[in-house]
Amino acid sequence: MTVAEKKEYLLKRERYGIDELVTVVEVLRSEEGCPWDREQTHKSIRKDFIEETYEVIEAIDTEDPVLLREELGDVLLQVAFHAQIEREQGGFTLNDVANDVCVKLIHRHPHVFGDVVAETSEKVLVNWEAIKSEEKERKTVTDKLRSIPPMLPALMRAEKVGKKASCFDFPDAESAMLKVKEELRELEDAIYGEGRERIEEEMGDFIFSIVSLCRKLGVEPEVALNKATDKFITRFSALESAVTAQGKDIFKLDMTELDAVWDEIKGNSEKA
Repeated sequence: MTVAEKKEYLLKRERYGIDELVTVVEVLRSEEGCPWDREQTHKSIRKDFIEETYEVIEAIDTEDPVLLREELGDVLLQVAFHAQIEREQGGFTLNDVANDVCVKLIHRHPHVFGDVVAETSEKVLVNWEAIKSEEKERKTVTDKLRSIPPMLPALMRAEKVGKKASCFDFPDAESAMLKVKEELRELEDAIYGEGRERIEEEMGDFIFSIVSLCRKLGVEPEVALNKATDKFITRFSALESAVTAQGKDIFKLDMTELDAVWDEIKGNSEKA
């Protein structure tokens, strides 16, 4: 079909599917399409993919199915867009992407599509990791650690690294806590006697040890930190409102005065 025919076909439809999504992106990227869409590359829309993914996470966390449907569509658009760029360059298509993931899923579920027995989720994950390592030719633990994308959020990456290095891990949460205390002392020493690079190094070690403690306690560090940030924003909002209600300027109060209000707000919230 010509671009004009594709446009006419799309405008006449009352409902669309994956094939129509591919056609829409083809039209947008065509010479008769959108100048902005036509100019984009894998790298130019890289950040968009990240942002759309986080918006899906927001929809999941807020348990909003209407928003989830919309944001999943935006992520699907990103997938179709990248596939179209490759198709134009003689690379792969969206169908190739679908084919590859189907092949992967069938291969990594031998307990469903083969004769392997895996009656628990734990066994399934063990098998999955073994098959994945074989596919990627990751023979050593170091191979597995280096395969974790360095562009992941730092807390998530640290958690994955610690989990995959299970052969060199703390036996329990108490041992991990002792390591946190040790790293805190080393950070304090660096702050009072070392340069910036040393402080940054020790701060990194301290945060990494906290992630290890989270893992041992079954706490997701990303989730825990986000909740703490949300709590801070809520309490800061109450602090600002309280100061404003007193006819004062928050920027002109010293920390002693602000801490007094903060402690009162904190106490009230903990009693609630």
